[in-house]
Amino acid sequence: MLRIANCSGFYGDRLSAAREMVEGGPIDVLTGDWLAELTMLILAGNRLKGRPGYAPTFLKQLEQVLGTCVDRGIRIVSNAGGLDPAGCAEAVAELSGRLGLAVRVASVTGDDLTGEPELLDGAVNLDTGERLPAAPLTANAYLGGRPIAAALSAGADVVVTGRVTDAALVTGPGIWRYGWRPGDHDALAGSVVAGHVIECGCQATGGNYAFFGEVPGLENCGFPLVELAADGSSVVTKHPGTGGLVSVGTVTAQLLYEIGSPRYLGPDAVARFDSIRLEQQGPDRVRISGVRGEAPPDTLKVAINYLGGYRNTMTLVLTGLDIEAKARLAQDAIWSRVPKDSFEQVHAELTPLAGAALLRITVMDPDRAKAGRAFSSAVVESGLASYPGFYGLTPPGDASPYGIYWPALVPAAAVRPRVVLDGREVPFSVPAAASGPSPDAVPVTAVPPAPLADAVSPAPGGEEGERGGTAPVDGGGPVDRLPLGTIMGARSGDKGGNANLGVWVRTAEQFAWLTGHLTAGRLRELLPATAGLRIERFELPNLLALNFVVHGLLGRGVAASPRLDAQAKALGEELRAAHTDIPRALL
Repeated sequence: MLRIANCSGFYGDRLSAAREMVEGGPIDVLTGDWLAELTMLILAGNRLKGRPGYAPTFLKQLEQVLGTCVDRGIRIVSNAGGLDPAGCAEAVAELSGRLGLAVRVASVTGDDLTGEPELLDGAVNLDTGERLPAAPLTANAYLGGRPIAAALSAGADVVVTGRVTDAALVTGPGIWRYGWRPGDHDALAGSVVAGHVIECGCQATGGNYAFFGEVPGLENCGFPLVELAADGSSVVTKHPGTGGLVSVGTVTAQLLYEIGSPRYLGPDAVARFDSIRLEQQGPDRVRISGVRGEAPPDTLKVAINYLGGYRNTMTLVLTGLDIEAKARLAQDAIWSRVPKDSFEQVHAELTPLAGAALLRITVMDPDRAKAGRAFSSAVVESGLASYPGFYGLTPPGDASPYGIYWPALVPAAAVRPRVVLDGREVPFSVPAAASGPSPDAVPVTAVPPAPLADAVSPAPGGEEGERGGTAPVDGGGPVDRLPLGTIMGARSGDKGGNANLGVWVRTAEQFAWLTGHLTAGRLRELLPATAGLRIERFELPNLLALNFVVHGLLGRGVAASPRLDAQAKALGEELRAAHTDIPRALL
């Protein structure tokens, strides 16, 4: 058994988490995930300002635990290297010297493709089929776990990476400990699933859980760890005495987070999420088993960011009567001072509140001056000639740059990971058998945008509106009009410009009804913001779950999205609050 702990789910997570995981109980490997699509853009901005291109908070955490980890033989693996893994590794070495510790530090690089124009020229957007129109600010391939395993096998105490898959932080140590070969697809896929569960920290232990009332001590939520076995199965748990909850429900919620098809592609293996089996083994212990794997695709995903222009947002508060009429008047007053059509993009969003509403107006344009004070001052100037009760939440300000996220593919063979330990390169190569064509692999060629249609996979039937369950769509008996969240959990998030929305129920009877009731068409009715967008629906009967991918909801990615909920984090809760007719027998 290999005990792998997580101490960070994002750049900005709890600083005390590393110490809590090291001191709270036995672990073999301490991992942390600092990177997201948006984080790479943030780090690029930091680097342009002369700041580190890595996450300095990692060093603060490390200072608290490095000595203890050395004493206990705990290995540390982190992607906090961001855009500068080598620089981060140097900083770790300096820290260890200052602490009087003998620590071997490795860096994993090769993910940065900004110096490979022949690979990126005209890169095809995976979501839209468009070709890359501008020079990239960042371009990072998602590496797998084998470079991490090579570093650990060479004797590294600390491994710092750049952009690897989040799951690679678990798969890499698994390869190191158990010697999995490229063809050990099931074991590798099992480790990918385990890594996906703990990558977001407390989201696996009750954080952000739909049924949060069931979670004890959430204010002191413990971080997760997995006990990884040689066959790739694992047990998700947390240290005793910490708050939170590890249950089939909390693990299911995290499994559904930011996924697409049940065939979860990665550089080490394709994990079949429709084969996962979950079992509650005891308090705060959930076993994951049965995961089937397939050969990885012969391409790697690349996260590209480029400068899209400048944006500015002003937020007004509307209260009392005639909210919609006031919103129209407010906008008319603003556009009379600065023409609406003078901006490249304008987005107005009216968010109802109790007895009030927020009117958010965002403008985007290549011209910083136009999107800056020229816009925000026009909003302020309307303050005495607009709707009654006028007041705003944002002072007039300048525009800020925004980035556009561009997902693409490159041949895996064209990317060369590099492992450096204590300043010397570790001989390393990805075995030739590690990759091969996958049925889901998308060729790097221009493809037209997908038509407005619904895809249902892998459920039988496949046409939008067809139900996969065996129960009548309306339950065949008395119904009560209630929020969907009465029986259904949800977790949502961003996948580039798309939103992922996973939902689950607790019984087979509820799932049979849900598969027939919650079609993509019904989803559009319950969530008006998704109207007119392409929606894919996937069934995971093994988890009593459905997963929806809403294409284009977030526009050009989180950094460019003008939505108040730019990462679609609240989309699942919006759906749970929507009322529908639920069979009384299921309550």
